[in-house]
Amino acid sequence: MAWSYRKRIKIIPGVHLNLSKRGISTSIGVKGASLNFGSSGTRLTTSFLGFSNSHKISGANVKKSSGTHPFIDPKPAVNVGVSDNIFSADLQEITPQDMEGIKECILVAQNQKAELQNDLKKIKKALVFSNIKKVVSYILIYGIFSKNILQKINQDIFTQKQAIKATEIEIVNSVLNIDVEFEDSIKTKYERLLKTFNNLNTSKCIWDVTGSFLQDYAAARSNASTLVNRKEVKLGIKALSLIKCKYEALYFQNINGPDLYFYPTFILMYSNNQKFAIIGINELTLITSAINFTETNAIPIDSKVIGNTWAKVNKNGTPDKRFKNNYKIPLVQYGTMHLSTSTGLNEEYHISNLEFSDDFGNAFEEYKSICRNF
Repeated sequence: MAWSYRKRIKIIPGVHLNLSKRGISTSIGVKGASLNFGSSGTRLTTSFLGFSNSHKISGANVKKSSGTHPFIDPKPAVNVGVSDNIFSADLQEITPQDMEGIKECILVAQNQKAELQNDLKKIKKALVFSNIKKVVSYILIYGIFSKNILQKINQDIFTQKQAIKATEIEIVNSVLNIDVEFEDSIKTKYERLLKTFNNLNTSKCIWDVTGSFLQDYAAARSNASTLVNRKEVKLGIKALSLIKCKYEALYFQNINGPDLYFYPTFILMYSNNQKFAIIGINELTLITSAINFTETNAIPIDSKVIGNTWAKVNKNGTPDKRFKNNYKIPLVQYGTMHLSTSTGLNEEYHISNLEFSDDFGNAFEEYKSICRNF
C-alpha cells in the first residue's frame, strides 16, 4: 500500500494591534481558528485603554553597583528600590489576566511547531526507508519486472518529499503573527522611542544591577552608604522565533532572570519557548534617574566625573590620615533605570551615559502618555 500523508495543521490565530486616537485595541484570532477563547467563540477582543504614567524622579539616588565593585552615592537623601537582591517574581506569576489570551496563542503555536518537528522526523525516516526499498527491489530483481511495485515505491517517495516541504513551511509559519497599525501621531512617538533606545544602546557600559545593601559608612570609613552587585550586559534590537512582527523587539539582557523584549504594546519576559510571561505596556512603571557612584573601576568615556572622594574618609568627607595608602576615588554620575509591575517584574540597570538614559525614559513616558490620553 502506498504511503500517504495527511496534514493536521491548526490555524494559528494572529494578533492585530490598532493604535489610534480611540485607544489601543487588540484582536486575537482568525475566522475558523481552532482556538476557542471565552464564550464568543474563536475571537477575543481586549482593550488597552487607560494607560498609566511611568514616573520619573529627577536626581533620585537608586543605589547599586557591581560584583566586586564599588559603593554609591554619599549619604543619599532618597532611596529607590534598595534591597538585598533585585530580581523578578516567577514567570508564572507575572502575566496579568488581560495578557493571557496572547500568551495562550503563542503556546498553541509552539506546541504545533513541536508536533510538526516530530512529524518531520518521522516523514524523513519514512523517506529513507522508501529509498532503501527501491534499492532492494532492484537488487532482488522484482522491481524490474513488477512495474506496480516500483510505481508504488516511487509514489511514496514523491509524497514523502512533498510532505517534508509542506511540513517545513508549516514549521516556519507556526508563530504568532503580530500585525501593528499605528496612527501617525502615535507612530511618531514610537519612532522617537526607537531612536532613543538606539542611542541608549551606544552607551559605553550598561550594567544589570542584581543586588544592593546598605552599609554603615561611618564604621566602614567610606563615603558610600550602599554596596551593590552589578554585571555588564547588552541591549539591542532582536527578533524572537515565536513571534513574527514587522517591529523587532527592544532587547534588554537580564543576568538573573528571563531577558526582556519590548514590543509596541507589551513586554515579553523570555526564558524559552515554553517559559515566558507577557506584560502590557500599561502595566509597566519605568523610572529613570541620576546616581552618583564612587567608581573603583575604569570610568566609561561617556560618563561625567563630578568630583572625588577617598577610599577611607572622616565623617566630614576629608581623607582619614590614619590609613597610610589612602587614595582618591572619582565620583561619577550614571543613569539608572528601574522597571517594575504590580505582578512582580523588578529589574534595574545602570547606564554610563546619563543623557541617553534620561532621553529613553522621557520617550517611553511620552509614548505611554499619548496612548493613554487618546
